[in-house]
Amino acid sequence: MKEFAYARAGDAQEAAELIAQRPDATYLGGGTNLVDLMKLGVTDPGLLVDVSRLPYDRIEHRDDGSVLIGATVRNGELAGDPGIRDRFPMLSQALLSGASGQLRTVATVGGNLLQRTRCVYFQDVAKPCNKREPGTGCPAIQGAHRDLAVLGTSDHCVASHPSDMAVALVALDAVAHLRSVDGATRTVPVAELYLLPGDTPQRETVLEHGDLITGVELPAPPPGAAMRYRKVRDRWSYAFALVSVATSVSVADDGSLTDVRIALGGVAPRPWRASVAEERLRGRRPDEETLREAARAELAAARPLPDNAFKVDLTVDLIVAGIRDLIARKDRA
Repeated sequence: MKEFAYARAGDAQEAAELIAQRPDATYLGGGTNLVDLMKLGVTDPGLLVDVSRLPYDRIEHRDDGSVLIGATVRNGELAGDPGIRDRFPMLSQALLSGASGQLRTVATVGGNLLQRTRCVYFQDVAKPCNKREPGTGCPAIQGAHRDLAVLGTSDHCVASHPSDMAVALVALDAVAHLRSVDGATRTVPVAELYLLPGDTPQRETVLEHGDLITGVELPAPPPGAAMRYRKVRDRWSYAFALVSVATSVSVADDGSLTDVRIALGGVAPRPWRASVAEERLRGRRPDEETLREAARAELAAARPLPDNAFKVDLTVDLIVAGIRDLIARKDRA
């Protein structure tokens, strides 16, 4: 690890001023991903600006049913919040499946959104990687790609996005609140925060240098919605998703789906909103044939590689099972 400077920001303005002074500066939240990458030599910021003590550490439940979650809220606190567990259970489930208890007490909401891929070639500086060093190639395409993406990939990168929390947030139509170095604020849907690799895999988000995530806002859930986050992984704890599905459904009296939201993890370079499947299911009765037809339509654009082709059928099965189980649960209620 090379030498670097450290500064603790007293407020957002000081943090912005520190970042603006150096193009090699970056924000530090919990550090559970950033510090690992620094140790590996994958990233080498010259200045870490600690924003973990900025006043973005509250979970604000509003009268209209929406929630504003500060960017420095710890993942463990968010997962255990009674209001989140009661009204947004898929978010709590995603967080609890995403890391060990020790990491959840340190990791922040903002940092979780910005964690980098766990592709072994990206993390090994002795190997070429277009995401780390543009133009050097993507050895994962011919090499170890079992855990990597099948949707939204390009000839330059097939890495998958690692966050569980972000998948749930995309399904919940969450919006990220951002502050730029000049103090201007804006909002970006979490689904639009991330970029597909295309021919610029090194650019992963729409954030510009110095943009700070200050919070995430969740709109009120649809009336009567049942939701769940389901994750398939190689071992029960502390493993990244092979495939995960965040599902929310609302059912009319005639059994048709009035609202359906599906987001996928482990299968794309960003949390993947299954808009094709949603459109095919909305307003229809969710029988087995209809569910499978919609799920297969979503995966029609997949570009699997030899060792991760299994993810296509697995994703279809999880979408079908996720919606079927939620409807069965509502029928028993």
